[in-house]
Amino acid sequence: MFKTLLASLDGALVVGIVPVTRQLDLKSLARALGGSKAVMAEVSAAERATGYVAGGISPVGQKKCHRTVLDDSAQDHATVFVSAGRRGLDTELTPADPVAITEAITAQIGR
Repeated sequence: MFKTLLASLDGALVVGIVPVTRQLDLKSLARALGGSKAVMAEVSAAERATGYVAGGISPVGQKKCHRTVLDDSAQDHATVFVSAGRRGLDTELTPADPVAITEAITAQIGR
């Protein structure tokens, strides 16, 4: 299971996808995207920007494309589960799927 989190990186919203057992390392996220400082996005801003309710934000099908980083630990699994856009609803994807769909990069962003 991976969770989708939004952060504000130098004023722009970005997406981090990390295992539910880990936390998003904001410094690593900023470094992966070439930014200087990332902070967690306000819940209302994340919901507005994605079209999803917090706790059910999917990395795919958001209202607007955001720069996305998938934690590199996803590569250790044949498939991963991510939110499908509603709390309690998940979808199974290969790690390559969110990378291809969102043009994500992979990096170590979980701690």
